Amino acid sequence: MKLIVGLGNPGKEYANTRHNMGYMVIDALAKKWNLSTFKNNFQGEYVAHTIQQAILLKPTTFMNLSGQSVNALAQFYKIAPQEMVIVYDDLALEPGKIRLRMTGSSGSHNGMQHIIDTFSTQEIKRIRIGIGAVPLEQKGKDYVLGIPSKEDQKKINQAILDAVSAIEVYLKTNFSQAMNQFNRGDSD
Repeated sequence: MKLIVGLGNPGKEYANTRHNMGYMVIDALAKKWNLSTFKNNFQGEYVAHTIQQAILLKPTTFMNLSGQSVNALAQFYKIAPQEMVIVYDDLALEPGKIRLRMTGSSGSHNGMQHIIDTFSTQEIKRIRIGIGAVPLEQKGKDYVLGIPSKEDQKKINQAILDAVSAIEVYLKTNFSQAMNQFNRGDSD
């Protein structure tokens, strides 16, 4: 069983913000797979897909404590960190870009850092969704908790679809194949 985790913050006030890209990918994947009933447990909302052999999780601990939810579910289902993919927003990528990585630092993303700290390893696959750099006149927190412009949202919607496809390629083949297919263009 694989664990696909989308990072975000719970609550309607955060639903369409840049910081909830992970949630958006999980919701798009669940919709594509016709999964509508998420269970509330493990400090998150999750649903399993037996054919895909995957569990989709949206931690509801708020971003900075995401590792608590991921760890609780992973322990219950005996899923190793190497069998997880974490999906989250990234300021270092332009809106609409996605980047898949097998390992590495959190790149200053607090949710990913909490997961790395919780599992004591950077050997966790991730898919980063570009939201663009913080404008000079804005604070980082205000930017990530803000709603993208219509133009950026169109690009982000495509990135969400690309992330869904990348996850499906990973589940059918392997993560290296997904990286080869979806890491196009500039390096991170």
